[in-house]
Amino acid sequence: MIIQAKGINKNYGELQVLKDVDLEITAGEVVTLVGTSGAGKTTLLQILGSLGSPNSGSVTIDGVDLFSLPEKALSRFRNTQIGFVFQFHQLLPEFTALENVCIPAWIGGADKKETEKRALELFKFLNISHRITHKPSELSGGEQQRVAVARALINNPKVVFADEPSGNLDSVNKKELHELFFKLRDQYGYTFVIVTHDFDLAKMSDRTLEMKDGRIINYE
Repeated sequence: MIIQAKGINKNYGELQVLKDVDLEITAGEVVTLVGTSGAGKTTLLQILGSLGSPNSGSVTIDGVDLFSLPEKALSRFRNTQIGFVFQFHQLLPEFTALENVCIPAWIGGADKKETEKRALELFKFLNISHRITHKPSELSGGEQQRVAVARALINNPKVVFADEPSGNLDSVNKKELHELFFKLRDQYGYTFVIVTHDFDLAKMSDRTLEMKDGRIINYE
């Protein structure tokens, strides 16, 4: 198993958002988390990706117990082994597409030329090679999201977590992005865990985990 979560509980004050959540995800799976607003999907995704911590429980990625790591080691693991794609892209407006993609690797101390080479390979695969010098404001929504996907993959992570990645896209770009996740999985073996309200994407995935009231109620 690439991801194992056991007994995840999360409270915000008196509100219990996650209730004894267990899950296992195999390497190379594309798994979607679905459910109504407030079901706990994004909170669970953030904890699995170490962007938040549980009140109790454990998360293991590729054999590493995330919350037993010291803060610096956890940050390093997150930077090198986990990729993130968000609904609103989170691209830095003052940097070009190429620079946005390379920044996570440069933060980790990677070689500049090797990083740019890797980025250009991703741009080619994602069919946006002609946009490397453009800044985010000069890109369409679909292009911005492809740049965000390239950024998530620049360090060749074990797992990519995506929170409503197609929520801001039109139907054409949405379909292309969904298909892209599966091409990336098939080509490179990436594992994707995706929070979505999009039932078309959920139907395409290998498994759909339905959440309700802080619990996973269906492991299709």
